[in-house]
Amino acid sequence: MTTKDGTTHFAPELHIPNKTFDIGFYKNFGAVEHFCFRNDDGSIHVAELNIDGAIFHVHETMRHSAGSLEPISAKGVTAVIGLFVPDVDEVMQKAIKAGATQVNAPRDYEYGYRQGMFKDPFGHYWQIQKKIPQ
Repeated sequence: MTTKDGTTHFAPELHIPNKTFDIGFYKNFGAVEHFCFRNDDGSIHVAELNIDGAIFHVHETMRHSAGSLEPISAKGVTAVIGLFVPDVDEVMQKAIKAGATQVNAPRDYEYGYRQGMFKDPFGHYWQIQKKIPQ
């Protein structure tokens, strides 16, 4: 996806179970919803959100998408979302308060990053990180 200013960036698509009606976790975590298209029964088809300008989508699992699974039915992690932020500890606390489960507490690593990891209510793993100034 190319933005208005011509830069290129990733916009991951996180698959959620069919018949999901509530993605409030993401809003409670601080995401801003750009749009949300719902199915006739009111369940979510696709929503576009952003966290401080980092765009991502949540999308119901589609039968025609070969091999696409969400973490619950896949019985495991399908991808890890890396989110670079100014304050790892603050963002981790916000995620836990919103309903995430901590996987790894934030800590500094020898390769120059401070990182922590959480699992969101849909089973997606998020690695919250920042490069430590040397």
